[in-house]
Amino acid sequence: MSTAATTTAAPGPAHQAALDGFVRSTSRTGTWTMLVGLLLSLAGPAWLYFFTDLGVTGQQILTAWLLVATTFGVLWIVEPIAYFPVLGSSAMYQAFLIGNISSKLLPAAVVAQDAVKAKPGTARGDIAAVMAICGAAIVHLTSLFVFVGLLGTWLVSLLPADVMLVVSTYILPAVLGAVLVQAIWSYKAPRTTIVALVIGAAVAFLLVPALAPLWKPLAFLGTPITVILTVVIAYLVRSRSVAAEPETGELHY
Repeated sequence: MSTAATTTAAPGPAHQAALDGFVRSTSRTGTWTMLVGLLLSLAGPAWLYFFTDLGVTGQQILTAWLLVATTFGVLWIVEPIAYFPVLGSSAMYQAFLIGNISSKLLPAAVVAQDAVKAKPGTARGDIAAVMAICGAAIVHLTSLFVFVGLLGTWLVSLLPADVMLVVSTYILPAVLGAVLVQAIWSYKAPRTTIVALVIGAAVAFLLVPALAPLWKPLAFLGTPITVILTVVIAYLVRSRSVAAEPETGELHY
């Protein structure tokens, strides 16, 4: 009686070709759908600017854009870098087209990867993230249709104002806290976890309160500052031992 291997067999050429085709097709489709989404998002403001008499000037638009870019421009660089290791290339197109990444899509991807025991950065992890985002989008649209479109006004009228205040205040921290615990348990990187927690606490409770009164945009930069410092310091204090080879069947792009 022969002994069977306990690990998944390495994917053959056909499997690898299918994965490569998946990445190419999603990159191609993701590019033009992102462009279409950009054009559609600009169509409304463009119509108001060119075909209505709102009195908005090009100088006002440029000034507003510069104010937004000064405050949030760093996120345009930091967020893709921060999300890519978990989501992968294919799911990145979905995430940035749908939105609500940190509060909805990233948690869904983390939970899905943990459910199927897939590591971020592998083919299995990337596909799990894609499917999780599809599911999250379907649930989100369905719940919006039912609880906002059909029952929104009636349902809100039944809830006391105090309850609504508590829900609106604590729902996002509750979701992100659960995702944080899930990520710590799934990735099992205690050194990086300690670095991230210490830096996050230092930025939130020391750096931002001390310097935000001097430069107000700093209040919006806590997340990118934490991400950058965590990446740099975690890299500097990383283990110098040779990393283990990826599990058989887990393809890294």
